[in-house]
Amino acid sequence: MDTAADDAMTDGPADAAQRGPGDHRERSWRTWPPALPAGARPYLAPLLLYGVTKLVGLGVFASLLTYAGDFREKNPRFGGGAHWWDVLATWDGWWYLQVAEHGYSPSLVHLDTDGLFTVEQNSVAFFPLYPALIRMVSESTGLGLYGSGILVSVLSSFVAAAGIYAVISLIAGARAGTIAAGLWAVAPGAGVEWAVYSESLFVAIAAWACYAVMTRRWLAAGLLAFTAGLNRPTSAVLIGAVGLAALVTLARPGSRREHGVRGPVYAMLVAPLGLLSYIAWIGYSTGEATAYFTLQREGWAHFFDYGAYTWDVLRNLAVGHGDYHFAFSTPDLLSLQLVLALPFLIALMLRKKPPLVLVAYTVATIVTVLGTQQMFGNTMRYLLPAFPLLLAPAAALSRLKPPSLVVFFTTAAIASGWYAHYVIFELGVP
Repeated sequence: MDTAADDAMTDGPADAAQRGPGDHRERSWRTWPPALPAGARPYLAPLLLYGVTKLVGLGVFASLLTYAGDFREKNPRFGGGAHWWDVLATWDGWWYLQVAEHGYSPSLVHLDTDGLFTVEQNSVAFFPLYPALIRMVSESTGLGLYGSGILVSVLSSFVAAAGIYAVISLIAGARAGTIAAGLWAVAPGAGVEWAVYSESLFVAIAAWACYAVMTRRWLAAGLLAFTAGLNRPTSAVLIGAVGLAALVTLARPGSRREHGVRGPVYAMLVAPLGLLSYIAWIGYSTGEATAYFTLQREGWAHFFDYGAYTWDVLRNLAVGHGDYHFAFSTPDLLSLQLVLALPFLIALMLRKKPPLVLVAYTVATIVTVLGTQQMFGNTMRYLLPAFPLLLAPAAALSRLKPPSLVVFFTTAAIASGWYAHYVIFELGVP
């Protein structure tokens, strides 16, 4: 006796149109799950690896916090809260949620103090794109601001992982690209990727901007760099890298005929406008043209000092001293190891002969981080955007067999979750 499934395979269009709703539902089960678009299939493996690795790390993080329990005694703004997940919206996250809820009130309030901070901290130090997305998602979905912030960060992290895969796979192949996406999930400081922080959004924009340059999509590269300028001040390194790549393209013999002039010129002109516009708005709103830089220097103690503070930290760590600003033993020692590894990571990256945009972006990111006075223990988080450094490790790990990779990523995910707990909870470092 024929079944509905047999009918579905043998009947023509006229017969299929005469069947009832029940028969149609039975046919639908035969085509579930729907096939992925061809262009999306290569991204399935890297996104799966990234997501599973992050979930393992998050599970470790949540378990350790729940077991300790003392986070409830801390200030909800500085690493505390009623539940373990509340700590994901502390420190910088608190400021982003304040901007999403209340907007900005730009001002420069000078403090009567001889200490490190002589200007009152103001929320304009936190760029508007991320909190604007939080507010938009909240009003569109009905989620609270906290949930919307986590949602924006998580979705952005997957876009970032896809962008890292796209960039690395162009140079070292799809397998290395997949592993690079997984490495970014467990990189030191990766705990903020699924928190109310703007790192994931910035890396998503930066990775795809670099990919756009590598594939000569200058319009997209310019727009992405412009957007990055509304997200973080460190977008200056991306803007510079895109501009340099465009300039070199125009200067190279034959490139004008091959790629045209308008695209690279457009990218150079549009890329810096987001960053410049926001800084100009702060100056206009406060009545002081350099208000943003004054606020960063005197309100947040973040300013470019050509590496003087970093050198002071390294010198103190070398002799076992801790008499420097923002001293935190374990994060500082781990950051020191990363800093010492940077020359080797850069050399290994260059051996793979990456395009100019990646080299310029990576080197400028490192120079900016190490040349700025800020919490040295956060160096690992500040270097999260330097994803091209994952090129050589990913290419090397791509030669391992699947069982070895499972062991590696499981161990790395557990370590990443432990470190996120240690930094955010034990020390209260953002």
